[in-house]
Amino acid sequence: MKKVIFMTAFVLFNFLVVSAQSVNFYDIKVKTIQGKEIKLKEYKGKVILIVNTASKCGLTPQYEGLEELYKTYKNKDLVILGFPCNQFMGQEPGTAEEIEKFCTVKYNVTFPLFEKIKVNGDEAHPLYQFLKSSLPLETAKNDIRWNFEKFLIDKSGKPVMRYTPKTKPAEMTTDIEELLK
Repeated sequence: MKKVIFMTAFVLFNFLVVSAQSVNFYDIKVKTIQGKEIKLKEYKGKVILIVNTASKCGLTPQYEGLEELYKTYKNKDLVILGFPCNQFMGQEPGTAEEIEKFCTVKYNVTFPLFEKIKVNGDEAHPLYQFLKSSLPLETAKNDIRWNFEKFLIDKSGKPVMRYTPKTKPAEMTTDIEELLK
């Protein structure tokens, strides 16, 4: 009986890994903060930094560093995509309009923002399911750890780096420049 359960679990695990790997990053659909659905293929050929964000977090000032990165490298094919998330102590409670206003007024954010999503649990957005399966943590739980966890995607749509929430945007400069070459 134990052998059957183990084999079933093994087959299921391999199925999930193969399924996650067969997802094409560029086919994933997301909604802009204004509610327009797009596919990530709009960013094909660019280096992409994906960040789950929050307006009422101790790490919220990272918006400033993210915007600085974006302004520095956007003409060299870097795009930063911000995905608000309210799963961490309710630190992103606002509506889309409130979030957009906060980001533009307080931090002068010009990089693309998207609708509020879930990054963990059964209702995690397909983008975050893909990212977490592509760059899993070495711990048993592969969840997003907090607001401002970051994923760096190369020009071919392959996730290459996963950064902790406390990693400051400026600390990613070398990795970004390497991918922009």
